[in-house]
Amino acid sequence: MPELFKDNFNKKIIRKMAAHFAKNSPEKKAFNEKAFIAAATKGLDALELKARSAQITQAMIDYFPADFTKAGAIILASLNSQLTDDIGDATVDKNGIAGWAIMPMTHYVGQVGHQDFELSMTLLKEMTKGFSSEFGIRFFLLEDVEKTLVVLTEWTRDKNRHVRRLASEGSRPRLPWAMQLPQFIKDPEPVIALLEILKDDDDAYVRRSVANHLNDIAKDHPDTVADIAARWMSGASKERQQLLRHACRTLIKAGHKKTLKVFGFGPPKLASVGLAIDVQDVVFGDGLGFELRLCSSARTSQSLVIDYVIHHQKANGSTSPKVFKWRSMTLLSKDSVTMCKKHAIRPISTRVYYPGLHKIEIMINGKSVAEAEFQLRMD
Repeated sequence: MPELFKDNFNKKIIRKMAAHFAKNSPEKKAFNEKAFIAAATKGLDALELKARSAQITQAMIDYFPADFTKAGAIILASLNSQLTDDIGDATVDKNGIAGWAIMPMTHYVGQVGHQDFELSMTLLKEMTKGFSSEFGIRFFLLEDVEKTLVVLTEWTRDKNRHVRRLASEGSRPRLPWAMQLPQFIKDPEPVIALLEILKDDDDAYVRRSVANHLNDIAKDHPDTVADIAARWMSGASKERQQLLRHACRTLIKAGHKKTLKVFGFGPPKLASVGLAIDVQDVVFGDGLGFELRLCSSARTSQSLVIDYVIHHQKANGSTSPKVFKWRSMTLLSKDSVTMCKKHAIRPISTRVYYPGLHKIEIMINGKSVAEAEFQLRMD
């Protein structure tokens, strides 16, 4: 494994890629190996991973044959055909190209492969077996969605788990690092059909993608995902229940009542709620300790999802809430429970802290049940 993430694309790997491209070029002068290496490695040290990948893609565009049929033949012949189903830390070796090195190749197919749709689908399918074609397939979903969805539907039943996963992962509306798919952000129904087929896939790797895909959809269509969860929960296996819990994690954290109900979290029945904080003034770099005491008023046991919200002071004087997971529990009939927590308030890269009035709020099954204010001091 490389020491730095960006070094998944380093000069050694690029030279190995070039060697395979040259070896599998049908004509001696069809691929300029030296020029490709020079272009792909130019200023490499200053580039991060995505920029390195884009530079390799551009070098392929510049130095591969203009005839996409010939270019596709080079790609197919250069792939590592000796891989097992578990690609793990696969990389470029004497058997061919695999691992991260495939990423810029999928972008190449996505950018220039529209002249031959069938060949492009073949290339993306074969490349995903050695890494993932989730980035490359998106170009075709944007260009010709109906035709591409037909292919993805076929792939949901492929014997290779990486191909089946691609049907879900490649069509995620908000896939990290990738182009968004506005048509599915607006209307996810076409891709929900793919997820219906894959929801009980034998492989956890595929089911995890289905869960992440649903979590994407939930950001724009929370009620739709809650309805799917309710429907899928009927007669659900343990594996499908795990999928749904992961798929609905953002909705559960947000206290989405319709989703909470699917998982058996109704309005909390509490005779009393007590929230106590350990100090009124919190010094930046320390933390806020707090204690929560609950007393049930229910005649039966109840399932509770307990979260807390810190309302952070902003520069303009308003506050911004941030939900933190605490715990899930079963509270017995008429029982009481006390729990304690220490929330650290220290420098982090994702937040700027400002002094002044803050608030902690307790949420149980999506309902606010208690709150307390405290002052944050920056000295």
